[in-house]
Amino acid sequence: MSAALLLPAMLLDAALGEPKWLWTRWPHPAVLMGRLIQAIDDRINQGAARQMKGTAAMAVLGAGAWGLGMAIEVLPDFGLIEIILVAMLLAQRSLVDHVAAVARGLRESPVQGRRMVARIVGRDTADMDGPAIARAAIESAAENLSDGVVAPLFWYLVAGLPGLLLYKITNTADSMIGHRTPRHEAFGWAAARFDDLLNLIPARLTALLLALAHGRFDAGPVILRDAPLHRSPNAGWPEAAMAVVLGVALSGPRSYHGQSRNFPWVYPEGRRDAGPADIDAACRALWRAWAAMLILTFVLVLI
Repeated sequence: MSAALLLPAMLLDAALGEPKWLWTRWPHPAVLMGRLIQAIDDRINQGAARQMKGTAAMAVLGAGAWGLGMAIEVLPDFGLIEIILVAMLLAQRSLVDHVAAVARGLRESPVQGRRMVARIVGRDTADMDGPAIARAAIESAAENLSDGVVAPLFWYLVAGLPGLLLYKITNTADSMIGHRTPRHEAFGWAAARFDDLLNLIPARLTALLLALAHGRFDAGPVILRDAPLHRSPNAGWPEAAMAVVLGVALSGPRSYHGQSRNFPWVYPEGRRDAGPADIDAACRALWRAWAAMLILTFVLVLI
């Protein structure tokens, strides 16, 4: 039944995204997850045995998410609540909107481009030139296609609403506490490792979807070569695929918290002068991959 409910949920997300009129009045489910994780972090991330505490917290969060999903699935509402919740937890339309805003800002001025890209990346943006702004937006598009669209769809198809909620609580926890900082390196260890595990297949599936949706059957060797260059075990896969289908070099040097980091280039033979048109192409690539997932889901319904 999951595939049949997923089709209207995908279409609902694509049509509405995250309407401000709704989420300025009510907290988004992801926001509620974030508040819960923050409360747990504030309360127990202190003293000794932080890794054990963080692992226990992640186990409780995961079990709670799974149980909530099971409870919603058995409601006698013909799947209506499930469809709406799945649509809320997908990020296709909102991702495209945020990435496209960077292209519009960059066309206006580098200052506006920096302002828009700062909303979707964690790196330093103050000294970015036009190509660096464009690369950051494209990289964010690729990584969030995997994290915010393909992975939720994958786990929903595999394990229904419990699987989707388990993934979302884990991914949210990773984004909040899964950092190698003095405060979170031990406490967020379990969230980071579990998130890596849950994204293992979806990240590679995203790369495959991007390549196939663009007819780039020759992209495999480059993706296999460059994906492991990324500091993340998963993010390099969609990023390498996006670089190939757009013909642009991604990653490379950037700055975090005032410290320059000389990361290797992904697809170094690609162009290094990316601009607004390439961001637009990345947005079209997001929709192509989404359409491929929609077709695959429809096939599953027929089967």
